[in-house]
Amino acid sequence: MQSVKGYSRKKSPWILHFSCSGCNGCTIEELASLTPRYDIERFGALFRGSPRHADILIVDGVINKKVAKRLKRIYEQMPEPKVVMAVGACATGLGVFRGNYGLEGPLEKVLPVDVSVAGCPPKPESIMDGLLKAVQILGKKK
Repeated sequence: MQSVKGYSRKKSPWILHFSCSGCNGCTIEELASLTPRYDIERFGALFRGSPRHADILIVDGVINKKVAKRLKRIYEQMPEPKVVMAVGACATGLGVFRGNYGLEGPLEKVLPVDVSVAGCPPKPESIMDGLLKAVQILGKKK
């Protein structure tokens, strides 16, 4: 039998969006998923501003050396269980910024990544699909 806490996380995940350095193309597409055309909130997903209230961390952009420390701190502040979702070519493999000296690397070198969404920038449909996968993973974690 599933607990009330587990059921509510599965039916209404709270999301924290963290945009690292990049072109902001992924951020624009993530915000497009909130518009009435795609309406990600119909699945119960809500964006929150505090890591202490978030279940899913969505990260886009390249992770530079200064941002990596802050990103780790935000990840540590999130309650268990938590899921990390890398969005875009920059977060998953550095994209056009590959070879830059000031980068820490792709997100998986900084945090454990559960879901990766490819694209430069990915379409809102891909982001929504990744979010639904993240919700499934969140339901399996205890």
